[in-house]
Amino acid sequence: MDDLDRQILDILRRDARTPYTEIAEQVGTSEGTVRNRVERLTEEGVIERFTVSTRTGNIKAMIEVSVKVNVHTTEISERMAEWDQVDFVWQVSGEEDVVLVVDAADTGAVNELITRARELEEVENTKTRLILDERLGRSA
Repeated sequence: MDDLDRQILDILRRDARTPYTEIAEQVGTSEGTVRNRVERLTEEGVIERFTVSTRTGNIKAMIEVSVKVNVHTTEISERMAEWDQVDFVWQVSGEEDVVLVVDAADTGAVNELITRARELEEVENTKTRLILDERLGRSA
């Protein structure tokens, strides 16, 4: 991945619907070059998916989950990723093992997800953080 790929990715991170012609103009290349690079980055798995970020008025939260020592975090992460209202499941280092990023209708729905996680025999503990505001960082 070179600097041009990173520039294209930075634009797509901010708005995945940006037309290739507009990206080409911003990075100083042709539309065909942008199209080919995006296709290659998608085929190589660098771009995993194109997604939508919403401002629904919902409650966004991170539910941090600690699991027992003998638990395979990939398996529990895959199960939790299937739950409604879960946007992302991250396997992380530190005190917690898994983080659920959720977009729920209200605090009651967040609490239901917390309860669901705590009811799993593999789970030792949870911590929850409400997301108060969100900004897209510049990663390039």
